[in-house]
Amino acid sequence: MPTERLNFLRDAYFRMAKIRAFEAKAMELTAGAQPVIAGSIHPCAGQEAIPVGALSGLRPNDRVLATYRGHGWALEAGVSLDAAMAEMCQRSSGINGGRAGSLMMTSPKSGFIGENSIVGAGGPIACGAALAARARGDGSVVAVSFGDGAMSQGGMHEALVTAAALKLPVIFVCENNGWAEMTPTVFASGPSLAARAQAYGIESEAVDGGDPEAVRDAVMRAAARARRGEGPTFLECQTIRLWGHYNKDIEHYRPRDDRATAELNDPLKAIAQKLADAGIDAREIATFDADVAALVDSATDAALSASVPDPATIADNLFGAQPAVAQGTPELVTMTYAQAINRALQDAMADDADVLLFGEDVAAPGGVFGISRGLLKQFGADRVLDTPIAETAILGMAVGSALAGKKPVAEIMFSDFLFVALDQIINQAANVRYVSNGLAGAPLVVRTQQGVTPGSCAQHSQCVEAHLANIPGIKVGLPSTPHDAYAMLRAAIADPDPCVIIEARSAFLNKGEVALGGIFERAEGARLARAGSDIGIITWGTSVIEALAAAETVAGEGVAAAVLDLRWLSPIDDAAIAELVAACPHILIVHEAGQTGGFGAEIFARIAERHGTMLKGGLTRLGGLDLPMPSAPNLQRLVVPTADRIAERVRSMLHLAASVDLAQAIL
Repeated sequence: MPTERLNFLRDAYFRMAKIRAFEAKAMELTAGAQPVIAGSIHPCAGQEAIPVGALSGLRPNDRVLATYRGHGWALEAGVSLDAAMAEMCQRSSGINGGRAGSLMMTSPKSGFIGENSIVGAGGPIACGAALAARARGDGSVVAVSFGDGAMSQGGMHEALVTAAALKLPVIFVCENNGWAEMTPTVFASGPSLAARAQAYGIESEAVDGGDPEAVRDAVMRAAARARRGEGPTFLECQTIRLWGHYNKDIEHYRPRDDRATAELNDPLKAIAQKLADAGIDAREIATFDADVAALVDSATDAALSASVPDPATIADNLFGAQPAVAQGTPELVTMTYAQAINRALQDAMADDADVLLFGEDVAAPGGVFGISRGLLKQFGADRVLDTPIAETAILGMAVGSALAGKKPVAEIMFSDFLFVALDQIINQAANVRYVSNGLAGAPLVVRTQQGVTPGSCAQHSQCVEAHLANIPGIKVGLPSTPHDAYAMLRAAIADPDPCVIIEARSAFLNKGEVALGGIFERAEGARLARAGSDIGIITWGTSVIEALAAAETVAGEGVAAAVLDLRWLSPIDDAAIAELVAACPHILIVHEAGQTGGFGAEIFARIAERHGTMLKGGLTRLGGLDLPMPSAPNLQRLVVPTADRIAERVRSMLHLAASVDLAQAIL
C-alpha cells in the first residue's frame, strides 16, 4: 500500500475512533436516574467515515452544515473535544455556553455553520451560504449533511430546485443509513435517493459511506465542479446505523438481522482490517484506541468540572449591539410609499456591497408591485436575484447568506405566504444569536406586505404581525407612512439581527415627505402621529391611516384624539405607551387583524399590568372581525376597523363616566 494512502487510513481511523468514543461517553452520561446530560442525543455511530472523508476533501475556507446527528461533523470541522463535550453537558465552557447542547452546536470560526434539529432545514440555509460564497468570489463551497428522511421534506426539495436553478456551489451530502428515524427509508424514498436528485438536473453519485477514501474523493470531485461554476452535486452516502435513533431508543421496531448486518459493516472494523492487511501491527491500532479514550476522558473531566451557565446571563445575546445612527440634516423629498421603499433599497445597496436582494420576480420584473424596479440594472444580477417560487428556500437563503457575512433582503410577495416557510424565521433566524451564545448573528430583512385591498381574497389579505411578534429574537416593524417606509427599512437593513418589515399594500400609492440621506434611527420606537388629550388611540400599520381619519372626524365634534403609531411591535416602545396613558383618560387599541388573539390583546395586557394605575377611564380594543377575508369590497369594509367604526367607538367610550375603574373597563 502506498505510504500516502496508509497515512491517510491511519489518520482516518484515529479521527473516526475519536468520534465514536466521544459519542459513547456522551451516551453513558445520559444514563442513570440522575443523568449528567439532560435530554436527547442522536449518535452518528456507524457514519463516522462520512464527516472524516468529507472534511478531508474540503478546503479550510469551505463551510459545513449538519443535522442534529452532527457531532462528528462538528469535531471534524475543528470544534475541540473539550468545547464539544462541555456543550453536550450543557456547561458554561461549552462552545455555545450550554445553550445549544447536543442538537444545535455552532462554531462559525471553524467554518461550522452548525447542527440543525429541524429535519431538512439545513438545505435552504446551505443555499444561502453558497450564494454568499459565490458573491465573495473566493472559490469556497458549502457542504450540507442530512439524513435520508429529509428527502421527504419540502424544504429540502426547494433547496435542490434553487441550487440547481442558480447553480450554487453546494454539496448535498445525504447520509442514508436506511432508517428515517424509526421507519425504513424505502417506505417513502425508494431504492435510490441519488436518482431523485438527478431529476432536478443535479450531478448525483452514490458513495460507499463506510469508506472515508471514497467519500473524500467524491467530495473533491463535487467541490471541483462547484468551484468551476458548474453548480451543486448530490452525494448519497450509503451507510449504516449502529446504535438507536437517540439515546433512549430500544429499537423494538428494528429487525435483528438488520442490526447484525450493520455490526458486520462497522467502518471502524473495516479500516482496522485494511491497516492490518497493510502490515500495521494490532498493537498500534490498540494504541490509537487508548489515546482516543484518554482524550475523551480528559474532555469529560474538564466538562464535569466546569460550571453550569450563570443564571444572570440568561437574557444575554438575544440581540446584538445597536448600530450608530447618522448625524446631519436629511434631504426632504415628497414621494409615494412604494417609491420610498425602492429608494431605501437603492441607498442601502449603494452604501453597503454586502446587501443582497432576492425573491420571486424581484429582479427582471422589478417585483409584482414594481417596488424593486431598476435595481437589477443598477446593481447587477449577483446582488439582485430572481428565485424559484419557493418561500422556504428564499427565507433559508436569507438565513444562510446572513450567517456567511452578507446582509440579505428577502421579499415574500404576500404575508400570507410566510406560513409556507415560517420554520426558517421562527426555528432558524430567531435562534441564531441566542443559541450560539453570541458567536453568530443573522442580519437579515424579510420584506412583505399585508392588509385588505378591494377584491383581495382570504389568502392574500391576512395580517400576520401577532404570529411574528410573539417570537423572541426577531424584530417586527410595520411602516404606515412613506417616511417610515424608507426610514424603518434602512434601520432594519443596518440592524445586526433578523427584522421583518410588513408593508401596507393599501398605502403603496400614498404620498408624503421622506427624509433621505442616511440611517437616522434604529429598529425601534413608536411615533406620536397626532396629539390629543381626550382619548388615545394606539395602532400600527394600515390602521394608522384609518385612525388618523377617525381622529380628524371627531375633532370636528370637539374631541381631541391622540394617535400613537407603534411602528415596531418587537421591540415594543413601553415608554411611549406610558406617556400616552398618562396624557389621555381613555385608551382605544385598533388593528386590522382579527380581534381574537390579535396583538392588541398584548398591548391591552401591558397597559393593565404596567400602567393601570395611571389610567383614569376606559380601556378597550377594536380589531377586525374573526372571519376569513371575503373578496367582495362591501363585505371587506364590514370586517376591518374603518375610520367610521373607529370614530363610533371613540364616541361610545367618551360617553362612559370618567370614574369607571380599570377592572370594570377590562370586564
